[in-house]
Amino acid sequence: MARNPATPEQQSVRVLKVGERVRHILSELLARGEAHDDVLTAHSVSVTEVRMTPDLRNASAYMKPLLGEDETAVLKALRTNTAFFQREVAKRLGLKFAPRLQFKPDESFDEAERIERLLSDPKVARDLDADTDELRD
Repeated sequence: MARNPATPEQQSVRVLKVGERVRHILSELLARGEAHDDVLTAHSVSVTEVRMTPDLRNASAYMKPLLGEDETAVLKALRTNTAFFQREVAKRLGLKFAPRLQFKPDESFDEAERIERLLSDPKVARDLDADTDELRD
């Protein structure tokens, strides 16, 4: 029975390497403005992570525009130009099958901010200080 690794740590090295290579290719295409899309050329877009399926046929590319500006418009432009990005990735990767790209917003920054707000709450800070005092004793 085939297993489907849930976390990047559980994936094979090859899957991780291909995902990282796809991320570099997409970042390069966006940095050079090769997509010929006004929305994409007007924004700096970071491809923060690419997660590949174990069979390397599907890739989820997580992106974030600089400062989070116009994320919806940028995401729509990326999805509109998916065929171009898939073609370019296929050319540059040299794999037997080109991965099918799916662009998604990177919500890890929002989640980190939410956790930071929780930790800076006075009630939580008080509890953390109490735990630190107990460790000292």
